[in-house]
Amino acid sequence: MDKRLPVKNEKDELGELCMTFNDLLDRLEVSFQSQKMFVSNVSHELRTPLAALIAELDLSLQKERTEQEYQKAIQNALQDAKRMTKLIDGLLNLAKAGYQKEQIKMQEIRLDELLLDTRELILKAHPEYHIELIFEQEEADDDRQIIVKGNLYLLNIAFSNLIENNCKYSADHSSFVQISYWKEWTIIRLSDDGIGLSETDEQNLFILFYRGEQDKTIEGHGIGMALSQKIIHLHQGHITVHSEQNKGTTFVVELPHI
Repeated sequence: MDKRLPVKNEKDELGELCMTFNDLLDRLEVSFQSQKMFVSNVSHELRTPLAALIAELDLSLQKERTEQEYQKAIQNALQDAKRMTKLIDGLLNLAKAGYQKEQIKMQEIRLDELLLDTRELILKAHPEYHIELIFEQEEADDDRQIIVKGNLYLLNIAFSNLIENNCKYSADHSSFVQISYWKEWTIIRLSDDGIGLSETDEQNLFILFYRGEQDKTIEGHGIGMALSQKIIHLHQGHITVHSEQNKGTTFVVELPHI
């Protein structure tokens, strides 16, 4: 898949045909690599929760148990199954974010409306969370500065992951989301006043399946941050993180507006 046709003259018909064919091979190679990575990720990450589920069911069948013990075993198995469902959803979204830009449906999206919808969805699942949105945009003439060309589904996932990360690691489960703009960029800052990140965790935060020391007590799979970064990059944007231990973390997302 890594072999390409030689192009002697880019300006003649044969050269253009070779370049078109090479572009096709590029897309095929990316697709094959994405599929290989997806299969590898699935087999690696599903092994642990599946083993826990099998062990729980196997243990419950080894001898006769009380009704309460069976109910407890069923609850544990159900919890493991829900973890696998969440993991599979994350891996599927990771695969979708691995598509090339031309393979994904893009539309004009108002980021303020997207963030309002994202907050509503998160609060339905986690009513104990507090999400404060701050919009600097005041004049109607500036509407275009908060409109981006993007995929609604993927951007919703990216911002949901970032907001939920803020809420999970702050004592009061809060996230402060500020949207502004500068030149050709719309800028979204997502902050918390939580436990913050160590220097090592900050450097490795966007590595797939990486989980820091503090993550041992909080449920997760190490997919969310890598997925968010991949989605932002897919939209020709940038994402950075600034954190200080015991003071909080701020994610800064920059997306080009129309």
